[in-house]
Amino acid sequence: MDRKSVAVVVIGRNEGARLRRCLRSIPAEVPTVYVDSGSTDGSVAFARSIGVAVLSLDMSIGFTAARARNVGWRHIVDDPAWDAEFIQFIDGDCELNADWIDKALAAMHAEAGVAAVFGRRRERFPGRSIYNRMCDDEWNVPVGIVAACGGDALFRVAALKAANGYSDDLIAGEEPDLCLRLARLDWFVRRIDGEMTLHDANILRFGSWWQRAKRGGFAYAAHVLRHGARSDPQWRRQLKSIVFWGFIWPLSGGIAAIMVALWNSLAGAMLFALLIAGYAVQIARVAARKQGGGFGWRFALCYGALIVIGKFAEFRGAMQCWISHILHRQNRLIEYKRPA
Repeated sequence: MDRKSVAVVVIGRNEGARLRRCLRSIPAEVPTVYVDSGSTDGSVAFARSIGVAVLSLDMSIGFTAARARNVGWRHIVDDPAWDAEFIQFIDGDCELNADWIDKALAAMHAEAGVAAVFGRRRERFPGRSIYNRMCDDEWNVPVGIVAACGGDALFRVAALKAANGYSDDLIAGEEPDLCLRLARLDWFVRRIDGEMTLHDANILRFGSWWQRAKRGGFAYAAHVLRHGARSDPQWRRQLKSIVFWGFIWPLSGGIAAIMVALWNSLAGAMLFALLIAGYAVQIARVAARKQGGGFGWRFALCYGALIVIGKFAEFRGAMQCWISHILHRQNRLIEYKRPA
């Protein structure tokens, strides 16, 4: 497969060794641009030392992954020397599979209407924590036409131009936003059967996982706020679940239990126990579905508990989105990873 029509955009911020693995994994004959977002760990110097073109974002404007990707692909398109028909986006904490670009190009050439293709993204160290393993499971979406891709994907330049790229202001959820806008223009996204990237989430602490869940809640809220009734139906359902389990159920149940307790302490205690039981039942339901998917009961139970607990973090993220929108305040990045 001829790779001359492909260019790679890598984005990163203080990824350290992860970025070095990423850049070294890209085939030497494929032109690459690295877009750096204020790194202080020598990332820029390393990229330049191996001949990778480097663009540094103006950090006075505010960093988003969306803006970094836009800067990268537009630089490539605006420079005739690149002559790229396809753009492979890859996050700086990922390593590209050696066979991926050829497989992705074959899929692109097979269907003129496909805007983007992506494959299996795996976690590098899923056994290091339950959080890493959950990420590995999250990446494993079904093969076929899908609603959205993640940060790693091969895009057709014509599709990027048609949709005017990513939305610069989104601090999370920029990929589903782009894919939704592409679908309205009669493009589609396909997940193909092929190994694409190794991702290093490196989530080893509950606090980091909580921040990631909070960012997810922000993304759901921002997507639905922006697109309303035309937003992704699955994202609308997720947001309703976040609001119910992260706010309505505990608030209404807690208030009811307190009011009943003022009349009868035993009845109030029973009502409070019923409130907790609601979460226990939900954890069991999620765990049962996961176990039914072939996972062991230990992972399934931990998964269910973290998914339900995560509703509180997600609701905080959604609240941050709504408050920022009401106050016309610039959104601040929700980061969960420590520098490598």
